[in-house]
Amino acid sequence: MKDKSMKSKNIIDSMKYAISGLKYGFINTKNLHIDLVVAFFVILFGFILKVSLFEWLILLLCITIVISLEFINTAIEEAVNLSTNDIHPLAKASKDVAAGAVLFSAIMSAIIGLIIFIPKLIDLF
Repeated sequence: MKDKSMKSKNIIDSMKYAISGLKYGFINTKNLHIDLVVAFFVILFGFILKVSLFEWLILLLCITIVISLEFINTAIEEAVNLSTNDIHPLAKASKDVAAGAVLFSAIMSAIIGLIIFIPKLIDLF
């Protein structure tokens, strides 16, 4: 059985690896930069248009899903790139499907954002 100091060290190491992964993603993923800019404006419009608590939860969940999928997509792309230099049909499919998941979540998040923001914009005019 592991003692508490060993468990704490494993948790700290895990956090260090996770933070390293976040840094890698933020530095190396161009699309993540776009996602962050969009997230900034969604949050800004949320404050300006005074969305409800429930709407905040939905918007933040959408942001979380898109950005998380972007990190997963990057991980899949890097792993595939490590495994082969050739354009193998299965490698291409893996990368395309991961990118498709990001695109699908971004499109659905945009639709959700429109559903939340359009009525508030209409009320302004």
